[in-house]
Amino acid sequence: MLQRIRTLSRSRFLRNVAIVASGAAGAQAISLAFTPVITRLYGPEAFGLFGTFTATLAVLTPLAALSYPIAMVLPDKHADAVGLARLSMLLSVVMALLIAALLVLFGAEVTQALGLEAIQAYLWLLPIALVLIVLMQVCQQWVIRTKQFQVTARAAVLQALILNGAKVTAGWFYPAGGSLVMLATLGSGLHALLIWTGISRGSLPLTAGRDEAADLKTLARRYRDFPLYRAPQIVINAASQALPVLMLASLFGPAAAGLYSLGRLVMAMPSSLIGQAVFDVFYPRITEAARHRENLFTLLLKASLALAAAGVLPFGLVVLFGPWLFGLVFGAEWLTAGTYAQWLALWLFFAFVNRPSVAAIATLGKQGFFLVYEIVSLGLRAAALYVGFKLFNDDQIAVALFSAVGAGLNLYLIGKTLIMARKMDAERLTDQ
Repeated sequence: MLQRIRTLSRSRFLRNVAIVASGAAGAQAISLAFTPVITRLYGPEAFGLFGTFTATLAVLTPLAALSYPIAMVLPDKHADAVGLARLSMLLSVVMALLIAALLVLFGAEVTQALGLEAIQAYLWLLPIALVLIVLMQVCQQWVIRTKQFQVTARAAVLQALILNGAKVTAGWFYPAGGSLVMLATLGSGLHALLIWTGISRGSLPLTAGRDEAADLKTLARRYRDFPLYRAPQIVINAASQALPVLMLASLFGPAAAGLYSLGRLVMAMPSSLIGQAVFDVFYPRITEAARHRENLFTLLLKASLALAAAGVLPFGLVVLFGPWLFGLVFGAEWLTAGTYAQWLALWLFFAFVNRPSVAAIATLGKQGFFLVYEIVSLGLRAAALYVGFKLFNDDQIAVALFSAVGAGLNLYLIGKTLIMARKMDAERLTDQ
């Protein structure tokens, strides 16, 4: 047993996860400490406006750079990763200009067609937010590629402290959803700046010589599976997760959307804390393992089981005591958010466990499968919400059905990815 502990303590993978998770833990602790103050300043309607804006932004974000930043981890040469960074920023600016033109010419029609009247006054922030988010993604992926995980940890803590402090300050003077929307827009730029300033001198992603890298057209073609498969997959995933916020806001008002948004925000904390850390470290790790012909099935299974063990306690507590915990921490008007969270915990537990599986998709070369999976998922989740809203006319039943379907889909993805990893291992043994 002691030998096993010593072996684990020497694992570079676990040390890197611990570094990233420590930053995420600090950031989440700061956010959690500020949240009871923020919820008492703003209220459910302000959170509903904020949730509607961020849900819309989440759907548009993968289109801004067509998911090319995610590909930066894959090239053997740093110069090609730099080229992908340049390509990503160029695409984000073009997309931002297109969206800005669309809003100027057809803003009212688009807002009405999509049911976004509640955030119409803030839609002009979308192009700005998209460019800042892509910049943040480029910086994050470079840090992951170069394994400067301490930069991620430090930036996460500083961003949480500054951003939450700004929310409280703004709440004293203007406790409305507009304050939260404005700060959410600037938050991505702040995060990018903190990562950029922390990257080791001489390794900034936009400074390598152009002559060392393939040209942007060549890189765009080489990694075309990201815009063809990964970007649509992320858009569809974001749309399926945005559905409850947008439908609750449309059918039951912004307060219901705000209650859901808080429940979703709190229940996503374990995933942000540990799950994202595992994803960031596991993605380059499984890419290296594939290059060196290691056993991918075992690597994936161990990571998934470890996350399952880590998630049982926090998610289980919310399932048992959700309404009481939310009322105690956030105030009596947030009791319903605790009821939502009880069901969300079921779905988000399996979403937490599937982080290694999602990280392995690109390495396994199964992005086409992942796109089909997301399309089917969107249809099933939309059907669950439709049944809850239209047949039962009950927002809590709708959230419960949505969460149950989400849990089943994530469990299927975990099993399917393990099967694909085992098949790849067997094919490589045959080729030897």
